[in-house]
Amino acid sequence: MVADSEEIPVEADDGTTLKGGLKPRHLVMMSLGSAIGAGLFVGSGEGIALAGPAALLSYAIIGVIIVSVMRMLGELAAADPNPGAFSYYVGKALGPGAGFMMGWLWWIQMTIVVAAESLAAAEGLNSLIGVLPVWAWALVFMIVFSVLNLSGVGHFGELEFWLSLIKVTFIVLFLVIGAAYLFGWMSEPSPGLSNAGEFLPHGIGGVTAALLVIAFAFGGIEIIAVAAAETDDPGPSVTKAIRTIVWRILVFYVGSVAVILLVLPADDPRIQDSPFVGVLEQIGLPAVATTMGAIIVVALLSSMNVNLYGASRMLFSLSVRGMAPSAARKVRTNGVPLTGVLASIVVGFLVVPATYLWGDQVLDRLLSVVGSTLLVTWLAITGAQIVLRRHAERDGTHLPLKMWGYPYLSWLTLLALVAIVVLALSTASVRGQVISTAVVVAALWVIGTVTARRRARSDSGAP
Repeated sequence: MVADSEEIPVEADDGTTLKGGLKPRHLVMMSLGSAIGAGLFVGSGEGIALAGPAALLSYAIIGVIIVSVMRMLGELAAADPNPGAFSYYVGKALGPGAGFMMGWLWWIQMTIVVAAESLAAAEGLNSLIGVLPVWAWALVFMIVFSVLNLSGVGHFGELEFWLSLIKVTFIVLFLVIGAAYLFGWMSEPSPGLSNAGEFLPHGIGGVTAALLVIAFAFGGIEIIAVAAAETDDPGPSVTKAIRTIVWRILVFYVGSVAVILLVLPADDPRIQDSPFVGVLEQIGLPAVATTMGAIIVVALLSSMNVNLYGASRMLFSLSVRGMAPSAARKVRTNGVPLTGVLASIVVGFLVVPATYLWGDQVLDRLLSVVGSTLLVTWLAITGAQIVLRRHAERDGTHLPLKMWGYPYLSWLTLLALVAIVVLALSTASVRGQVISTAVVVAALWVIGTVTARRRARSDSGAP
């Protein structure tokens, strides 16, 4: 699935290249693992605090949208796997300026997410065992996961498979325990629907504000397209992974939020502090709650690890395409982009002194920044799929995986995303964030367009 633009190889000009080694099972678990992180374990409480029980509606809306977007991304990645993923596809569809914007915006977004997840894990471990202050735990995590990401991709994939399997197992256990409690199958009396309270306590504005926080919760699932280029037999692998994960994400997220809303009273401070642990404490399982706290720390670190991987590969791809410094394409003998990993962890290291100075405020700020950038990512993926699918049908290109109901569902998804942006612009609490993101997007697009034109003139020998 290509447009009439320059083909961008995975291999760099100097012969260095990423090395395959990920298996289909790694791809599935990495995608699940990336999405089951700070957004679910920390951001869910923030979303519920903003919207009340209507947060369930916000999760369902974003969940249905992301299922559609992931199907579109799967169509693109199965037909043409590349470590630049949606940045690469957006560049094909909308021009090099758009590809530059998307790649750099996502890279920035992922470096912030890595920092946020490291900090959330540090706060979790500090509350469980203490020993070190939050900023010191964050520093330890930065160092350890920098080293892990510099190991070969095969080792990385195997480690992530088992870490993600632990997370998925405990989410399933949480849902089973929560359902058993609510149905009255445990010794503790079930609250039934009494904790639900008023559905829209903060009005539509609360739902809109929650949408951006909840969008962050689903961020990272798109890592599947980035990892496809290093997966054995990428076309069938991506097809299988997309078909496997999308409905699981909906069940995990919507199911978990429903359990939290029904088990805990609406004014319970644990909803915002640590909703999963709070639910298990409320049910009367303090030992399981403590174990869950430890699992949440593991889950956050696993997600951080995957997102650091994704950020480093995106920077590598930008460099190969002449959109980032050439140093970022340098690859170690084990196929790992050294500069990409080190550059992608910088924000995480900067968070350490920031946390020392400003404490809990740092994590809240990080969580609030990412939601609107994810909307841009999903808008760009949708636009690219609509354009490139039209090109594929014109050229008779075989597609291993196809978007449902094209073009109608693709356009409907695009309209839904635009509607969320319009709602966000009409909500005072998030308007500034959306406008700031729009300014950054416009600036990156202009820079990318100018850079591409200069490169084209240089290649042609024009003055």
